[in-house]
Amino acid sequence: MAASTGYIHPDEFFQSPEVMAEDILGVQASRPWEFYPSSSCRTVVFPLLTSGSTFWLLRLWEELGPWPGLVSGYMLLVGPRLLLTTLSFALDWAIYYLAPLWGADRWNAMCLLSGSYVTLVFYTRTFSNTIEGLLFTWLLVLVSPYVAWSPTSKKSTPGPWWHSCLLGALVAAGFFNRPTFLAFALAPLFLWSMHRALEAGMKALIQEALELLPGAVLAAVLFITTDSWYFSSLSRSSSLVLTPVNFLSYNLDPQNLARHGTHARLTHLVVNGFLLFGVLHGQALQAAWQQLRKCFHAFAQTGWVLGVQGLLHSSKSYLLLLYFTPLVLLSAFSHQEARFLMPLLVPLVLLCSPQTQPLPWKGTLVLFNALGALLFGCLHQGGLVPGLKYLEHIVHTPALPGTTTHYTLLFTHTYMPPQHLLHLSCRGPPVEVVDMGGAEDWLLCQALNNFSRRPTCQRASGPQLCRLFVVTPGTNRHALEKCSFPLKNETLLFPHLTLEDPPALSSLLSQTWRTHLSLHIIELEKPVMTNQPWPKIQP
Repeated sequence: MAASTGYIHPDEFFQSPEVMAEDILGVQASRPWEFYPSSSCRTVVFPLLTSGSTFWLLRLWEELGPWPGLVSGYMLLVGPRLLLTTLSFALDWAIYYLAPLWGADRWNAMCLLSGSYVTLVFYTRTFSNTIEGLLFTWLLVLVSPYVAWSPTSKKSTPGPWWHSCLLGALVAAGFFNRPTFLAFALAPLFLWSMHRALEAGMKALIQEALELLPGAVLAAVLFITTDSWYFSSLSRSSSLVLTPVNFLSYNLDPQNLARHGTHARLTHLVVNGFLLFGVLHGQALQAAWQQLRKCFHAFAQTGWVLGVQGLLHSSKSYLLLLYFTPLVLLSAFSHQEARFLMPLLVPLVLLCSPQTQPLPWKGTLVLFNALGALLFGCLHQGGLVPGLKYLEHIVHTPALPGTTTHYTLLFTHTYMPPQHLLHLSCRGPPVEVVDMGGAEDWLLCQALNNFSRRPTCQRASGPQLCRLFVVTPGTNRHALEKCSFPLKNETLLFPHLTLEDPPALSSLLSQTWRTHLSLHIIELEKPVMTNQPWPKIQP
C-alpha cells in the first residue's frame, strides 16, 4: 500500500515531505503555515528523521550515484512511505510481545492488526498521527510489564536505570510531535504509577517519577535546540522556539479550530471509531457497557471501593481505560478527524482478541477492511497523485526544443496538490501551480481569463509559449464549459472519488459513470473573446 494512489488528507504531504523536499532537494513546493518562522507550530525533528533522511539519501544518490536522473516525483512519493511502512512493522512486534502480557491471543491479535486497513493505509503515510501511534505503542511496551494483568502475571521487579529515562524521553518526544500525545499517555502513566505505589510505596513511586525527568529534559532540549536552529535559519534571526506552546496557543482558540471544521463532541465516539475500526469499536463499546453494569452491581453488593477494586484487577478493565481515556479527552475539542484515533488500534486489538473466546465477525472484518483499503488507498482523491505524475512528464518534456514554455496548472475542487511531486527545480521551466479549492464557477472563469491575458501568453505562437491546464474532478467538469475556452486535449485518470463533490447516484448508473469517477486534466486553447465583461472578484 506504500505506492497506492489514494490521497487521504493534505496533512500526509504538507506535514513532512512537502517541506523537506524544498529544504533538502531545493524543489518547488508550497510551504504550509505551520512551518513558517512566524507560526512554528510543528517540530521539524520527525520530518527530518522520516522524509528528510529519505530525501537526503536521494540527493546523495543524485550527486554521487552511477545513474543520475533517477530521482523523480514518484521516488519522492514512495521513498518516505517505504520508510514509514518499515517502521510500521514495529506494531507487529509490539503486538507479538504485548499479547501474552494482556491475556490476549497472540495469533488473533496479530491478524486483527495486520488485516486492518488502518495499518495498511494510514500507517504507511507521513502523518504526524503515524508517529504518534508508533510512540504510543512503544510507551505501552515499556509500561505493560509493570501494569498488565493476566492469569499468569507475576509481580514485577524494578526495571534497569535506563528504563525510566527512556520512558521520560518517549513522553517528551510524543508531546513535541503532537501535544495531544498526553491524552494517550495519561492512562498508561496512571496505571504505571498506581502499581508502583501499591507494590513499592509512595516513596519509591516518587523516586521513579523523578527518574523520568533526565530523559524528558534531555529529549526536550534536543527538540528545542533543533527547532530553534531550523526556524532561526529560515528567518535569519536567533530566537528560542517552543513549537508545542505555539501549537497549543493556536488550537485552544475556538475560532482557529473552526477554520479547520467544527464537529459535534460525540463524533469520535459515534462516527470516527466505527469509520476506522468497524465492529471492533462496537465490541469495545459493548465491553465498556458490560464493565459499567458490573461496577454498579458490585457497588450495590460490596460497596464502591471494593467493587471498583475488584474490577480493576482484570486486563479488560485496563485495556478499556487505555482505549476510552484518550477518546474521551480528544472529544473535548470541537475539531475531530478520524485519523486522530489511529494510535488506539493497538489497545483495541488486544481488547478484542481474548484467549478464552474465538474471534467473532471474521467475514465482516475482512469485508470492512477491504472496503476501507479500497476507499482510502485507491479511490479517495485517487487521480490527483497520478495526475501530478502525468503533469510532471509534460512540464519536463518541452513542446518545442530550445523554446521556454510557461505552464499554468490550475487545480479546482481537488485537495491541495503537493508540488514537490512535480519535481520542479529553479533551473527548469517556469511552472505556476494555482489551487482554487472549491471556488465557484464564475471565479474559475475569471481566473482562466486573467491567466490567458498575461504578457507571456500574448506573444507570437502564444499557445506554445504559454500552456494552461485545468485539473478538476468529473463531477465539476460542467463548470469549465461555461468559460468559453476551447479545449486542446483532455486526459481522464480513473479512479477518482471526491467526497466533497460526490457523483449523483443517477450518474453512476448511467453509461458515463466512468467519466464522473475520473480526474480530468484539460489543456485549454486561447479563449474566444467576447464583449461581455467578466465579474469582479468579491472582497
